[in-house]
Formats: sequence, structure tokens, C-alpha cells
Amino acid sequence: MFHVLGLIGPGLFLIGYNIGTGSITTMAKAGSEYGMSLFWALVLSCIFTYILMVAYGQVTLVSGKTTLFNIKQNIKFGKPLALYILITLIIGEVLALMGIMSITADLLQEGARLIGNGIVISTVTITAFLIVSLFTLLYYGKYTLFEQILTVIVLLMGLSFVIVFFMIKPDFSETVKGLIPEIPNETGSFRLIAAMVGTTCSASVFVVRSIVVSEKKWNITNLKTEKRDAFVSAFMMLILSGCIMAVGAGTLHVMEKSLNNTLDLIILFEPIGGKLAAFILIFGITSAAISTVFPIILIAPWLISDFRGKSKDVKSPMFRILGGLALLLSFGAQFVDMRPPTLMIFSQTFQACILPAVTLPILILINNKSIMGDKTAGKWMNIGISLVLLFGFITTYLVIIDFV
Repeated sequence: MFHVLGLIGPGLFLIGYNIGTGSITTMAKAGSEYGMSLFWALVLSCIFTYILMVAYGQVTLVSGKTTLFNIKQNIKFGKPLALYILITLIIGEVLALMGIMSITADLLQEGARLIGNGIVISTVTITAFLIVSLFTLLYYGKYTLFEQILTVIVLLMGLSFVIVFFMIKPDFSETVKGLIPEIPNETGSFRLIAAMVGTTCSASVFVVRSIVVSEKKWNITNLKTEKRDAFVSAFMMLILSGCIMAVGAGTLHVMEKSLNNTLDLIILFEPIGGKLAAFILIFGITSAAISTVFPIILIAPWLISDFRGKSKDVKSPMFRILGGLALLLSFGAQFVDMRPPTLMIFSQTFQACILPAVTLPILILINNKSIMGDKTAGKWMNIGISLVLLFGFITTYLVIIDFV
């Protein structure tokens, strides 16, 4: 079993990175407001995620270099483009981290209240405890340890959501009926679709994909393994995200209740599934949050090392300083006058707008014969990446229209 998990380690790592509180909030909100009618956006996002994960992994395996370094070295005007991607991804991830830590603190506060018969622990205290714990793990840990921890967390997280799905007993007829695709013509609907795209077909995931494949020490002989790993990752994202959307569609949507706060999931589901369902849901969402925080606190030093073409030693001073700074910035959500779900959806929408900037470079790199040799993209891969690029431009346009 551990041998099999080792083979798909990068895929599970990215599931943990991708399926966080942002995904849960966005998918549950989409299900509560529109049923399953936006499921088409999730399916498209997962297909496009698979295509780009394969492409990014393939370029890394053949070239032996990670993404930003390849963009800087092998594309005209690649250096400013790589810098743009680096800066925007870090900004987007810091915004996401603030929302994640805030939601996690709220959930753990609710869990303590349920266990302690009304006891209230301040969210500032909970956030401080999480920051100290995570920094300790960052200070003494290494990549293989992070991958092993995330593998376990992702499996437990997935199991939690599946259990809650059956415990809640959503209205299956309404859920299936809602699978008819539609694009709601309401204020905020385009923004929500973009957030669904941003949290699944996330620009940061593809750059990180290149890094984790490199850290796995895979090479050109692992091309088939890389494709299988990408499929497992994208398919699991579809199943878990679809399950979360279905829970929202089969309960909150039927009850005509909207999701305005992540705690609504716990408060509304507790009478339906009992305290056990509430505890499992808290555990699942908290697991999702922690699995996302691990890669986020590493992303700034990872991207800087990628850009410079240097080794990615998680025990180096740069990793410890920048990781610690990212954790300190997560305190910011305690002082921002914005609901955590709103903050998360904004950060995911921001990610969707970066998608074209990470799609166009990989289309150029994977067709560069001086890098790829006889491993350049075939017709279908080029069509797939081109469709992702078009999808990214359309999504960005919809976001701009919605905000305007």
C-alpha cells in the first residue's frame, strides 16, 4: 500500500494543496445557491487541470528544469513573465492563507464549544497555536515528511466528506435534476464560476506540480507514471469537489438556504446528521485546511528557488524565514473586515485570472524541440492546452464583467 502511495505522492500532494477550505467554501456555496447546475464548470476545470498537470510534468521530466527557470531561460521576454507569475502567485496564496487560517480557527472554536459544553476559546489563541505548531514542523521537517503527512491527511479528508455525504442523506432526486448545465444571469454568479475554476484549475498548482515532480527525482523514464499520477490527482479532485457540491445542493439548496459563512455548514448540518456529522465535517474541513497550508507556506521560497534555478532545501534559512513570515501574515484575517468565505472566493477568483499567464508559456515550452527533442506535444495535447488558454481568457473576461 505504501509503495502505491509513494508512486502517486505528487498527485496526493496536489490534492491536499488544491482541496482546501477555498474549494470547500466555493463548492458548497455553488451547491447551496445553484444546485448542481454548475457541475459542468467543475468537470471542465478537472479535465483542463489534468491536461496542464501532464504538460508541466512532462516538460520538467524531459528538461530536468522546473517551470519558472525554463520560462526565464527559454522564452522571449521570459524573465519579466516569470517574475509576474512569481509575484502574482505569492500574493494570491497569501490572501488564501489568511482566509484558510481564519476559517480553521472558526471551525476549531466551534469544535471546542461542542466538546466543552459551550466553552469558548478565542480565534486569536487558536491561530497563534496553529502558527507555532506549523512553524515547528517547517523548522524541523523536510519535503518527504510533508508529502507523507499530506498523503495521510488527504485520505482522511476524503473519507470524512464521503461519510458526511451519506450521513446527511441529501435529496438525490433534486441533486440529479440539478445536473442540467446552466449559466445563471445573476450578480456574483460569474465571479462564483471563476472561483470554482480558480480553486480547481489553479495557476499555482501547475507551477507547484513542476516542483514536486522535480523533488520526487523522476526523470524521462517516468513519463507514464507522471501521466497516471496526474489522472489520479484530477479524478480525485472531481470526486471530492463534486461530493461537497452535492451536499450543498441536496441540503441547503433544497432548504433554500445560502452559505454565507463556513460555520453555516456545521450549524445547519448538525440537526440533520447529529453531533457526529458535525465533528466529522469539522475534522474533514480542518484536514483540508492544514493540507493546503503546508504547500502555501513553502510556495514563496519554492518559487524563488525555481526562478533562480537553485536547490529547494526546506531547511535553508530562506525557507524558514519566508515560511515563518507567511504564517505571521495569516494573522491578517483577524483584522480584515471581510467574511472568511468572501476572502477565500476573492482569492480563488484572483487565481483564475492568472490562468492564461501560466498556460501560454507551457504551450510554447512543450513545443520547443531544443528542450523537448522528440517529446514535443502531439496534436491532441496542443488542442487541449489551447482550449485551456481560451477557457482562461473567457473566465478572466467574465470576472472583469462581473466586478464592473
